[in-house]
Amino acid sequence: MPKTVILITGASQGIGAAIAKTFARELKGARLALVARSARNLTTIARACARLGAEVAAFPCDVTDAAAVKALARAVTRRFGVVDVLVNNAGVFRPAPLLETSPAQFDELLAVNLRSVLLVSQAFVPAMARRGRGDVFNMGSIAGLQSYPGGAAYCAAKFGVTGLTKVMRDELKTKGVRVTLVCPGATFTPSWDGSGVAAERIMPAEDIGRAILDVYRLGRRTVVEEIILRPQLGDLP
Repeated sequence: MPKTVILITGASQGIGAAIAKTFARELKGARLALVARSARNLTTIARACARLGAEVAAFPCDVTDAAAVKALARAVTRRFGVVDVLVNNAGVFRPAPLLETSPAQFDELLAVNLRSVLLVSQAFVPAMARRGRGDVFNMGSIAGLQSYPGGAAYCAAKFGVTGLTKVMRDELKTKGVRVTLVCPGATFTPSWDGSGVAAERIMPAEDIGRAILDVYRLGRRTVVEEIILRPQLGDLP
């Protein structure tokens, strides 16, 4: 039986790394294509996943760059063939009030959080659709469902991910490709370093990985269109 190929962007730390380790640990024979800009961090996570039993390859790539993503698709296909599970997780969080957000900052957050989803999906989903089977998980956010002060660029990007994912679901549902929007609330990642928020107050990144794996394991006649996860005590004030 063919082994499952999982591609995860933003896999060098935080939620992406946790998703990679979850699949490596719990899905027997997982073949992981790990993508991120930081080659050094990516190599560290790849080694950790290999120790957990997965076949792993690291692919350093700027997923906001169209040419780089096309090259990534060629490299991943040569190594693993068609991707079974695509996790569009690459993202960046930089809060700033609306009136203090520069056009460059706005463009950067849209590129990393939203443009990357389009580029990577266009590179890998067509092969899924031709085969008639595949799973896509797009990393949205609670910030893509409701706004908050200081989140002008980030909310705009994540609301964009919400809309793009809904379109993907509508267009791909007859092609055997399941599309899921993942919306975590506050999750313990490097983004919270220096914030003063205790790790116990927010969700562990491992729980996001577990939720994605559990949804992937459902029968093919069922799709979970949205996963919304929040800390037990609710959103941070």
